[in-house]
Amino acid sequence: MNKQLIEIDGASGEGGGQILRSALTLAMITGQAFQIKNIRAKRPKPGLLRQHLTAVEAAAAICGAQMTGAQIGSTSLSFKPGAIRAGDYHFAIGTAGSCTLVLQTILPALWFADAPSSVSVKGGTHNKAAPPADFLIRVWQPLMARMGVQQEITLKRHGFYPAGGGEICATVSPCPSLQGFDLCQRGALRSISATALIAGVPAKVAQRELAEIEQKIAGVSTAVRGLSNDQGPGNAVLIEIEHENITEMFTSFGEKGVSAEAVGKQVAHQVQRYLHSGAAVDEFLADQLVLAFALAGSGRFTTTHASAHLLSNIDVIRQFLPVNITQTQVEGGVEIVVS
Repeated sequence: MNKQLIEIDGASGEGGGQILRSALTLAMITGQAFQIKNIRAKRPKPGLLRQHLTAVEAAAAICGAQMTGAQIGSTSLSFKPGAIRAGDYHFAIGTAGSCTLVLQTILPALWFADAPSSVSVKGGTHNKAAPPADFLIRVWQPLMARMGVQQEITLKRHGFYPAGGGEICATVSPCPSLQGFDLCQRGALRSISATALIAGVPAKVAQRELAEIEQKIAGVSTAVRGLSNDQGPGNAVLIEIEHENITEMFTSFGEKGVSAEAVGKQVAHQVQRYLHSGAAVDEFLADQLVLAFALAGSGRFTTTHASAHLLSNIDVIRQFLPVNITQTQVEGGVEIVVS
């Protein structure tokens, strides 16, 4: 394994935080140091925000890393990892920044620790531009279990933007080895369900969102889930699609100035695009699956399209791991093969 310092340009490809998060994950697991410049260069506020800094600090705590540049607003970082250490870890973002993105950065490293670990992350659990906690629990975790991962993720308290205040916990046992698999076919459709979460928001908002979804998606079952007002204000709509081989989830968020109908329409459109594509995996899950398959050294899946996010993630993976990752256009999407 190459132990030279890996140099990463955070402005390449989609130019967002996933480049940094994947580099942190892979550095912890491979023991390879890296230096990144132009962190999040293509975002409206470049550099490290609270959630990115928390991911950096959490990674450093887990592997005893030496680092420079770990402060708010920093656009460059050097990270030299030590050995992964099991433990009982607690991290607080301090804002509504995404707990799930922090967890997805550090949990794969703890799969390779020498003893069980537990992790608590406080902050936002349901944020735009990040997978909600439900996605990790219902979609990502079952796929990781198929690979041999033993972990359990629990949503302790919801946290919506801008207040945050949520908490997600996870327990992880060491994983002797990861096994990739083929996920090119969804299999038979089993169910489609939509849930509108509301906290400190009128029930009629959720009802209007779900009415819009019922008009656009045949056979969908719907439910309103009211949370205590102190967990809000917040509103999210989650649509879960269960097929024989995979469960997928799509989300939209209520916000000021956006009608309930528009929120319902947005998430329904995501679902329609996925169902019409024929691919097994949507673009957001593809990012996460390709990293896990690369760690296993094998795996194959179809996705709706090769997003800039996915291609950037593949570029980072190739710098850390000796794997071959190919993309082939197929009917209904793109086939990704890791070998």
